[in-house]
Parts: sequence; structure tokens; C-alpha cells
Amino acid sequence: MSEVPVPGEYAHAKHESRHLHSDNVPENLRAASARLRFPPSYVVVGVYRLLTDKNLIIPAWRKCEHGVLRGAGVALAWAVLTFKIQRKFIEVFLIKSPSVTGLSRDAVFGIRMPFDLPTYATLMFLSTQATAIVTFFVSKNIRTARDRVYEQTTTSRGKGPEFWQPYVEEWDNPPKPTRSRLTKFASSVFGRVTIKMALSPLHLLPLVGIVISAWLRALGTGRHLHRNYFKAKKMTEDQIAVFIEERKWDYRAFGFAAALLEGLPLVGLLFTVSNRIGAAMWAHDLEKRQHYVAQMKAQRATVPHSLVD
Repeated sequence: MSEVPVPGEYAHAKHESRHLHSDNVPENLRAASARLRFPPSYVVVGVYRLLTDKNLIIPAWRKCEHGVLRGAGVALAWAVLTFKIQRKFIEVFLIKSPSVTGLSRDAVFGIRMPFDLPTYATLMFLSTQATAIVTFFVSKNIRTARDRVYEQTTTSRGKGPEFWQPYVEEWDNPPKPTRSRLTKFASSVFGRVTIKMALSPLHLLPLVGIVISAWLRALGTGRHLHRNYFKAKKMTEDQIAVFIEERKWDYRAFGFAAALLEGLPLVGLLFTVSNRIGAAMWAHDLEKRQHYVAQMKAQRATVPHSLVD
């Protein structure tokens, strides 16, 4: 009798490993395993569910409605009053230094613009400022809305607190990640805000800037969106680090897609809510896998060693 394999475990040959999303799963986990192969799909599912599920979008909007309207009004007034001043600032300090900034009046790093660059750059600056203004007015309520849609999504799956069981190591030889001070800083709330502000000038680059910014924030965003999942499982910092290291590219892919949408001016606030839904859906599938691995490990433990070989 051969040993019951656990999906994702290391193979017997040195430096040879099975893929984490093995096909060696029962029928009731096939759909979840298929989704786990492409984590960015959960971001799309999150957007779809937010826009189509009245139990999610209506309470979220009611919670944020007044803050959004007040913030939008202030942002519009700010844009009208400061547009000419900011455009002049950009012309004087940015456009006249193309050798340093890569900017010229009709192109950004060689990319031709549909209108003059000072106008484009001003609009980009104003959109970032408008997003910050609206965020200020809605910050407290939108945090509540994000937590609620996460909880409502997990509840809609028919899972209570007992569903989230203690962490089970899925790999026979798990990696041993080391967290640098920079990584710890980037994982904190202050660090995420600082990095986002530091990368904001990249948004001057049409499309490319948002993509670069999203890639640099990908891993941190993925980890941040699953903090409720780690908390529900009562995972230690070491367990979280190993769990993410084992799925590093999954977290990068999911985090990149999420950060890309969140980086869009103004509408990105909506995606900060939908991404919590996607994160909850992903956490649900990961937890189903954890249950299966725990079951298989318990089964292996009861098999006599003489029969395993």
C-alpha cells in the first residue's frame, strides 16, 4: 500500500517538487483547485459580486455615501481653484527639465500624448489629490465597509468561525523565509501608505506608471488583504511568512491585480472594497485545501509504516 500523497508536498527526489495545486484532490475540491491555479481571478470575482449582489453593494454604499459626496464636492472645488496654478508649476519645474524627468511638451518617455503634456500631468496630479481628499472624508466608514463585505462574503458561503481551523503545513520541506526590516516596514499600515505616496509620481507615465506601481506593491497588498484570514486561523508571524513564501507568486499575482485596480484614480476606492470580497473567496478555497491536507495527514499517521512502503 503506497502512501497517500498530500497535494503540494515535496517529491522524494532531491530538488524535485510537486506543484502546489496538484490534481490529486477529490471531486468536491476540483473547482477550488482550478481557481487556485490563477489567483487574479478572485479579483474579478470580487468586482462581479460587489456589483451584482445587493446585500454587499447597498450596505457598503450607504455606509460611505455621505463621505463620498462631501469629499467629491471638496475635491471638485480644489481642482477648479488650483488647476491653473498646478499647471504652471508643472510647466516651470517639470516640462523644462526633460533631460532629468524624461518629459517633453508632447511626449512622456517617448510616448506621444493626445493632448499637451502639462495638461495631462496636471490632471494626473489632481486625480491623485482628489482621491486623497475623498479618502480622507470616507476613510473611517470605508474601513468598516471593507470589513463588513469580507465577513458577509464568508458568511454567505455558510461558514462560521469554526470553519477556520489551525494552520496545517502543506509542504514536507517548507521554505525558511527571512523577513528583513524593509519587509516588515512594507507590511505595516504606515509602510503601505508611505510606499504608495512615494510611488505616486509614477502615475505621470500613461498606464505604464500604474502598472509599475502595482507590481512594486503586489506582495504587500496580497498579504494585507489576507490579514483577516491569518487572524481567523490564529497564525503566528512565522507561519504567515512560510505560508506566503510557499505561495509567493500566487500572492504577487493576486496582489498585482488588486493593486492595479486600487491604483486607478477615484474609482480605485470602489475596488478596495471589491478586493476584500475576492480575498475572502480566495481564503475560503485555501481553507478548504487546508482541511483536506489535515485529513490526509491524519490518514497517513494512522497507516502502519510497514504498509506505507
